[in-house]
Parts: sequence; structure tokens; C-alpha cells
Amino acid sequence: MKQVRNTQAKTEILHLLSNATSALSHHEIQEKLNGLCNRVTIYRVLERLEKEGKIHKIINMDGVVNYAKCNHCNKERHSHNHLHFNCENCKEVTCIENVVPEINLPENFTVHSYNFVISGICPKCSQIQ
Repeated sequence: MKQVRNTQAKTEILHLLSNATSALSHHEIQEKLNGLCNRVTIYRVLERLEKEGKIHKIINMDGVVNYAKCNHCNKERHSHNHLHFNCENCKEVTCIENVVPEINLPENFTVHSYNFVISGICPKCSQIQ
């Protein structure tokens, strides 16, 4: 069995995602790490954290991949099939975990995962307008 490595970059990225109020893009993570590691290392760490069931990725309405901490996942099973809200104004992507869509596919279709992104204006931006 392969041992899980905890590097400083991995620890910092997981800490950053754990404390974030919304999902973060690779670019946002790189900016917040302030030169701790290069972009390739960040990609590798994000891929490793996803495989370990610690984070999940969300593709927003603009096609940008964002990452958020998993709250109910592990290495064997990701259970992040919840809604994601993409604010059209501030571009933040937020996990809406208390809403899980029900999907009924035709016979012989097998679902492995899905990504629901709803676009609109978040509460913070609606107060500004």
C-alpha cells in the first residue's frame, strides 16, 4: 500500500482550501501561496488531494476549474454530488451541500459523478446592487 506523503505544499494547499469560504481556482491558490511552490507542483498536489478524497473540483460557468474541500469524502468514495452556485458578479463558486438533486436516468445508464452549477447572484453581491 502506497504511503500518503505530506509535503509543505500539500499541507498549505489543504489548509487554504479548508479555510476558504468558496471554491478556489488554481490561479487563486497560486496567488495565495505567495511563491511557496510553482504552478506544476500545485497541479500535482491538487490531483493528489482529489485522489485521496480530500478535495473535489468544480467547473464553473466560464469553464474554469475550482477546488473545494470535501466534507464527506474519502479515498474510496467521493460524495460531493451537490449543487454549486457560481456568482455572475464576483465569480465565486460556493458548494450548496444541503441540496442534492435527484437523477433518474434511463435503464442501463450508470452514473459515476455529476457536476451541477447554478448561475446567478450571491447574497453578498445582491446587497451591493
